[in-house]
Order: sequence, then structure tokens, then C-alpha cells
Amino acid sequence: MNFDFKDKKITVIGIGLHGGGVGVIKFLAGQGAKILATDLRSENELKESLGKLKELDVEYILGQHRTEDFIKADLIIKNPGVPENSEFLMAAKNAGVAIESDIGIFWELCPAEIIGVTGTKGKSTIATLISEILKTNFPQVILAGNIRASVLEKLPEIFSQTEVVLELSSWQLADSKNHKKSPHIAVITNILMDHLNRYDSLEDYISDKKVIFQSQKKDDFLILNFNDTYVKKMADEAIGQVYFYSTDNLLIKELNSNIKIGAYVENTKIYFGEERKEICDVADIKLIGKHNLSDALAAITVACLKNIPAEKIRIALQKFNGLEGRLQLIIEKDNVKYINDTTATAPDATIASLNALDDFSGSKKIILISGGADKNLDFMEFSKAIKEKCKAVILLPGTATQKIKDAIGNYTVKEAVDMKEAVESAKFLSEKGDIILLSPGCASFGLFRHEFERGEKFNEAVKNL
Repeated sequence: MNFDFKDKKITVIGIGLHGGGVGVIKFLAGQGAKILATDLRSENELKESLGKLKELDVEYILGQHRTEDFIKADLIIKNPGVPENSEFLMAAKNAGVAIESDIGIFWELCPAEIIGVTGTKGKSTIATLISEILKTNFPQVILAGNIRASVLEKLPEIFSQTEVVLELSSWQLADSKNHKKSPHIAVITNILMDHLNRYDSLEDYISDKKVIFQSQKKDDFLILNFNDTYVKKMADEAIGQVYFYSTDNLLIKELNSNIKIGAYVENTKIYFGEERKEICDVADIKLIGKHNLSDALAAITVACLKNIPAEKIRIALQKFNGLEGRLQLIIEKDNVKYINDTTATAPDATIASLNALDDFSGSKKIILISGGADKNLDFMEFSKAIKEKCKAVILLPGTATQKIKDAIGNYTVKEAVDMKEAVESAKFLSEKGDIILLSPGCASFGLFRHEFERGEKFNEAVKNL
């Protein structure tokens, strides 16, 4: 494909709310393209994104898609959230119009080696932590991808010596598979039940995750979570060198030239490699929970492969307090902690957070705010964790809420019409020493524009108590 976009008629499908579509449009405008941007959302719903584009010469079709905008274009660029079987994309294909994605273009134009991170949960934390550690040792580090920052918007800043860290969703990987490119260092965190509203099966979901390493070369690296059954098996298909990381003392009985030991925990310390290089104490990691410890080990493994001194790794870990909406302590009022975990958009993610806080606070001290939009997921294990670890649950409106109620059965359940009522109900039920946790286990659409708005509404409601 010719990547000269000047004077090309390009239709961008999906402006979006997270910055990806905005970044694509800004990049194309800088390249001199003639841009038509279309989104099923209304102008009011997109006002924040459109405000960032108001100086650009862009034609907008909002609240609908029109077939003519797809069959008469020179190129379509799709948002990762747009499914491949969209009738408008199919119309473009039938008309012989090329379809691309921002990540696909990035793979072709990026002049630097890439560190890529994927998995169901933890990828934002790992990608951010890798970038923070790299900053201690390299002059220029770029963090982008599925982390509310478009890869194309960052492209002009990148040179051959730049350290590039990308968070990659399964949808982004699916969009880039035709480019046959993989990161020099690829990290896979875990595989949990998620996005089954988009995929026909878990196997299809896993297949897209594997794209991150399927075009690697022998001198590339694949960093895998030894404690995840699905991820561990991927070592059998690896082309590059495999490094396992683990929250346990990592002894691999069948070590071969392609499988090596990454970062692992032994007693209270973290080591790297067969040579048992001591990196830091577990206590240097400030994040709560075993899943966050696992995320830190992935980042440490990458840092060691980049030859960053242990002391610099330790200092970066000590300074890292986590990301917005991920077991984020908002405030403590009247000896009750309010924690925002809005990015827990699947049942397994909430279960991990409940386990982490149960270890931290003791049993039956959590009042959970949950519920929302269904992604065709099962809530039976979720309900078991709630009954075991929570004193009550407040449910927000959404298509998954009745499924959760049915799974929980006879339990302390209250329903709330909005976040304000949910927080007030949780406060009424709380006692000293309790934790009020927003960790929905569901998607946010319907009641909120996205999970970050859901988290913002929680923070606002807490501060207004």
C-alpha cells in the first residue's frame, strides 16, 4: 500500500471518545488528506473529541454511516472498536476500497523497535510501568496504543533510537495481522473471559492475542506469564526467545535454549534469570494485590532485557503508585476507604481486585458497586467471590445487572439508578474499617460514555458526600 496520504479521500469510521480517532484525524490532516469522519454517536456525545478537532478541515457525518462514504473513498481507516463484519466495511471491500487501521499504518512507518504489551488485564499498568522504568535509562520514551493516546499522533516524535512502548488490545492486533509485524519484545499478561460479545469463542479471542508474537524473529523476545494456563502454552508456538515471569519461585524443569527464566519472587525478594540476579524487595512495589505484583514482574523482565541497572528499576517501582481507575484510593472518610477500580470491565478482573483487597483489609469489609452492560460473560464465579468477600453489593443499571442478581441469589443487594445513589447507599451500609469499592465487572456503555467517565462520576459522588 502507498502511504502517501496527500489529497487522498479518506473516510475515518469511528471518531471515538478515547483519543484514538482524534489522533488519526490529526495525523491525516497533517499529511494533507481530504478527510470525512463518521460516527454513530451524536455531535453532543462526541463534543469532547470534536472540540480537539475544531481547527481542522474535516467533513463530519454523525449519528449514522452512509454507504456512499465508504465506496467512493480512496481509503477507509477503521477504529478498533468497529467490527470487521460491519456492513459498511464489507461494502468498501466489495468496491475494492482499501481498509486500514492506525496501528497498521504505525507498523509500517515507525522507525524504532517496539515493546508491545497485550493480555486481558494488566496491560495498561505493565506498559506504563515499563515506560517509567525505561525513562530512568533512556533519553526518549514514547508510550501509546490502547492507552488513550493514538499511535499515529506520536509518530512524528519517534526516531530510530526512541524507546516505543505500545499497549495493544486484541482488536488492534486483529487490525494489524495483515502487516505481518510483531514487536521486538512482546509481553502477554493473562487470558481471562472477556469480549465474548465481539468474539464467537474464547479461542477466537486468544487467536487475536497471539498475533503479537506470530511474526517475531529468532532474536526477538516473548515475555509470558508462567502462572496463566493459556499464556504459558503459547511458549510452544514462539519463534523468538521465551522468558517466563512468575509470582512464585520459578523453577522450569525443562529449560531449553528457547525458554528462559525472567523475573520471579522468592520469599520477600525479586530475582531475574537463572543467575538469580537480585532486583529488589517485594515491598518496593507499592501496588495492592498479587495481580499487580505479577504486572510488576512483567515490567521488570523487560527492564532486565534492556540492561537497566537493578537500582534504577527499584527506584522506579518505589515511585509508581498505579493508574487512574485501577484499585485507586480516592479518599478515606470516617475511616472508610473509597476505591475506584472502574477499569475492571469483566468478572475476572473484579474477582482479582476482591482477592487483593480481602488480603489487605480482612474478610467481609468490602461494599461492592457493580453492574452495567453485559458482554456475554458468565457471572457464577463472580457471584461466589462476592458472597465470600463482600458484605453487600450495590448494582448499577445495565443489561448484566439481572444476570448478576440471579447469580447472587439471596444476598444483600441494592439497586441504584445512578452513581450518586450507589455511593450514598454504600455509605449508609458502611462501618468503620470498611472499603467501598467501585469494581463493576461489566462494560460501561448505556449509563456512561466509557469506563473512565464511570470512574469520574464515582470520584465526584464520593467527594460530594
